Amino acid sequence: MMNTPIRLGTRRSALAQAQSGHVAAALEKISGRKVELVPIVSEGDTNRASLSEIGGLGIFATRLREALLAGECDILVHSLKDLPTAMPAGLVIGATPVREAAHDVAITRDGTPLHQLPAGAKVGTGSPRRIAQVHRRAPQAEVVDIRGNVDSRLARVESGELDAVILAAAGLSRLGSDTPLSREELDLTTWPTAPGQGSLAVETTSDAPAELRGFLARLDDEDTRLAISVERGILEGLDAGCQAPMAAHAVVAGDAVRVRTAVYAAEGERVIDLDVTESLNRGYIRVNGSGNGADTADGADPNHAAREIGLSVARRLLDQGAAGLVS
Repeated sequence: MMNTPIRLGTRRSALAQAQSGHVAAALEKISGRKVELVPIVSEGDTNRASLSEIGGLGIFATRLREALLAGECDILVHSLKDLPTAMPAGLVIGATPVREAAHDVAITRDGTPLHQLPAGAKVGTGSPRRIAQVHRRAPQAEVVDIRGNVDSRLARVESGELDAVILAAAGLSRLGSDTPLSREELDLTTWPTAPGQGSLAVETTSDAPAELRGFLARLDDEDTRLAISVERGILEGLDAGCQAPMAAHAVVAGDAVRVRTAVYAAEGERVIDLDVTESLNRGYIRVNGSGNGADTADGADPNHAAREIGLSVARRLLDQGAAGLVS
């Protein structure tokens, strides 16, 4: 067992391979064993239809998970934002490594901020959340629904076909993308991103060898896991897919977690948002600084408490009419 390579299943895209390469290097250092990448083709890689048409529920994950359960690999590396909130039987998330930057960036040729783009400027994105956010930030612009890898999206700006594209900062960082184009960092306070954005999930089988589970546990970052548990709790509570026009970003600081979340109408004409600070060990919610005494967690299990916080925030969003905005 000690000399057997660990087989890491991954999508074939450059970003997926880069992400998996980072995890493989860290796992090799921890385990002293070689980690081999096993490329797997998912539906999300072959179906070129719009994400808003084919839906996001597991489109990138299903085939990989089938391969893991069939024994074709030992672990998987996913972008956490692409994972449905329901875990399939027999699988567990063994590690959530330290999160990369969770914000989005707008890429343009000349550095013009999104809100200053001229009327009719073409902004490319395939994400329903980003589409709604662009409509709010730059109502004068035209949104173009696009798919494709990072390089192909950047090329469409460079060629003049598009005036801007919206990308995840983490993806650019992991790819080491070097482009002469200008980038505008979109602040999370006014432009929150998808639950789990910037985070990776290392998945394995629930009956994986204890040794492998131990290696993965050493990759895990507790603050990242708690933050994404809150964010995914919101997604679960809204009963919305990972392509819903909603955003949630949580930051853990000591025993507290601050969550900014928003649900958008498809064209951005309406938004329901909350800014919540919650204690991870006392289950006492404070919204914009004022407590209301809502018990949401027993404090015994921080991950359970984090999910309960997310579910509680989702209920507040639903009470304010969010159900009418997410399909």
